Amino acid sequence: MMCANLVNLEETIRIFEKKQIEYLHIDVMDGVFVPNFGLGVDYIRGLRELTTIPLDLHLMISNPEYKLRWLGLRETDNVTIHYESTPHVHRALDWLKEYGCKRFLAINPATPLSVLDETLDEIDGISLMMVNPGFAGQKIVPSTLRKAQKLQFFLQRNTQKDIVVEVDGNITPEHGRILRSYGASIFVAGTSSLFRGGIEKFEENIDELRTAIDQGGGRK
Repeated sequence: MMCANLVNLEETIRIFEKKQIEYLHIDVMDGVFVPNFGLGVDYIRGLRELTTIPLDLHLMISNPEYKLRWLGLRETDNVTIHYESTPHVHRALDWLKEYGCKRFLAINPATPLSVLDETLDEIDGISLMMVNPGFAGQKIVPSTLRKAQKLQFFLQRNTQKDIVVEVDGNITPEHGRILRSYGASIFVAGTSSLFRGGIEKFEENIDELRTAIDQGGGRK
């Protein structure tokens, strides 16, 4: 949603409702964990008044465990914290549990998959960053495509739990097709796909991305 124009935000939301968009992705940034400021508490509150589409909250903030109570979290939300954002990952995940939401753990492009070993029993999903977080419009870090494939095998070897894989950053239709074939099932669509062109193109862009994902196999 950081790519959406505030001038026509409500019209954009109605298009998303019509096209049955599954989640609205909210990038919360504090200027500390990432070098940018993003969407905050008031924006989240206002968005909830506009629509019942569930939120996918991406917390790019330092020590997120101490700020969860600010966000008005709901059971229908996905909430992602970064492995790199706190020295107390288990504490953050444990405090998040009381809200009843789905708990996701994000890892940056240079963070190895091995850091997930001790958290698999505590999470519902993994958000694989395909770019370094903080700014829209970046190009994919090439090694992250190989990393996504390795993550598929990693999960098969290390857990029987059905963990959702989300991919975030430069999700073009082609990247969406590839990443679906590697097991991803949530795709964060920004300037590389959904928000290309004006608002009159959004429905066409959504259809194009979904078609590409379907070509990768399985459900979206």
